[in-house]
Parts: sequence; structure tokens; C-alpha cells
Amino acid sequence: MSLASTAHNLVVLASEGAEHHGGNHDSLNPYLTGGAALGILFLMLWVTTRMNRDR
Repeated sequence: MSLASTAHNLVVLASEGAEHHGGNHDSLNPYLTGGAALGILFLMLWVTTRMNRDR
């Protein structure tokens, strides 16, 4: 089995059922997901800067 035939088989396997699902989940809102990720990153930045003060 060559690399090209293996890749082709994986692409066919991944594309099966694509007409039913479309790749996106209905409950995932990109703005909400991105906003939550940004909020978590800002929280982590704030915690890091509070813990990293020179004494």
C-alpha cells in the first residue's frame, strides 16, 4: 500500500457522511467561542501578572 493510496482512502473515509453533517455543529457560535477564549486568556494574563510581582 503506497502513501498516495493510503491518503486517498483516508480522504474517502473522512468525506463519508459529509452531506449529512456539513462539518459544523449547530450549537457552536464562533463569536461566543472566540469571546470566551479571549476572556479566558485575559483572565490567565491577569492572574499571571498578579503572581509575578517583584518583592
